[in-house]
Amino acid sequence: MEIVWHGLNCFRLTERGMASVVTDPYDASVGLTLPRPRADIVTISHDDPACNFARGARGPHRVLNTPGEYEIGSVFITGIATYADKKKGRVRGLNTIFHFDYNGLTVCHLGRLGHVPTQSQIEALGAVDVLLAPVSGDGGLRPAEASEVISLLEPSIVIPMWFKIPGAKLSLGTLGRFLKQMGVEKPTPQESLKVNRSNLPGETAIVVLQPRLE
Repeated sequence: MEIVWHGLNCFRLTERGMASVVTDPYDASVGLTLPRPRADIVTISHDDPACNFARGARGPHRVLNTPGEYEIGSVFITGIATYADKKKGRVRGLNTIFHFDYNGLTVCHLGRLGHVPTQSQIEALGAVDVLLAPVSGDGGLRPAEASEVISLLEPSIVIPMWFKIPGAKLSLGTLGRFLKQMGVEKPTPQESLKVNRSNLPGETAIVVLQPRLE
């Protein structure tokens, strides 16, 4: 599997012979230009221009924006209902966590999650090999909360998202705050992550991706 980050919460997940996924495509109002990645599936975690611009991905594609269980193009997808704030959605509304199972390799996209999930929500997600986690606050998890969620899910790999990058007009915190919370030095950013079941690390590793904006 290859995972490419397009900035904010937008990733493209691809695996040969299986459906490609684009998560949380954004529109130009955020200050970034999405390079129109091709997708068979577009997932939208939160109804906000920074996450819900499905037309930003080339299709044809199926849009998933509600909780549920789906099987599309040999990918099993579970959407878990959560909130984008700590007040049960009264401030920012709902959020959907999406869990993708690519023939046993699992990727979890937390979206605009604004709270630490309940035990039942954690159990509903099941095993997580790669976690795509918001880390800078501003409608996402703050660094300490992101660290707590990571300890609950125990993924093999964490890819941070939803933090400040050049050009973004959103008021986001820096990646450095999260890395300091986790007690790790900043890794060298990678252009993409290529991962399979056989090369997963034994202990949780933080992988930082360069945003692909062209």
